[in-house]
Amino acid sequence: MSQTPIENAIRTKITAALKPTTLEIYNDSSMHAHHKAMEGNESKETHFRLVITSEAFSEMKTQIARHRIVHRLLKEEMDRPGGIHALQLRTRAPKEEEAQLAREKKEQGELIADVENNIKQAPDSHGPQMS
Repeated sequence: MSQTPIENAIRTKITAALKPTTLEIYNDSSMHAHHKAMEGNESKETHFRLVITSEAFSEMKTQIARHRIVHRLLKEEMDRPGGIHALQLRTRAPKEEEAQLAREKKEQGELIADVENNIKQAPDSHGPQMS
């Protein structure tokens, strides 16, 4: 028997319905096990964070519409005792993911350029040169 039946169900249902190009599943349950709402809950699969990129989201302009689809897909896992208690979603269409990656790459390049400029402008920290 699988040690992660809910995670497996998430992966199976999302993959079948949305055919994602990116699917990242993070089980954050251990970070929330001490919460009062989790008292008496034996499940180790209650809190998930999902990153989903799918062409299916291209037609859905709002995050709310995208989230509703995912919630409908995972209704059984959310309704069962000891099932999903919290679900954090990042849903994007492929073009949105490409744009985000381009922004991050640009920001990283700008950060590297700033560091290089700061190094060039910094006084020599090795002290006076001995001859």
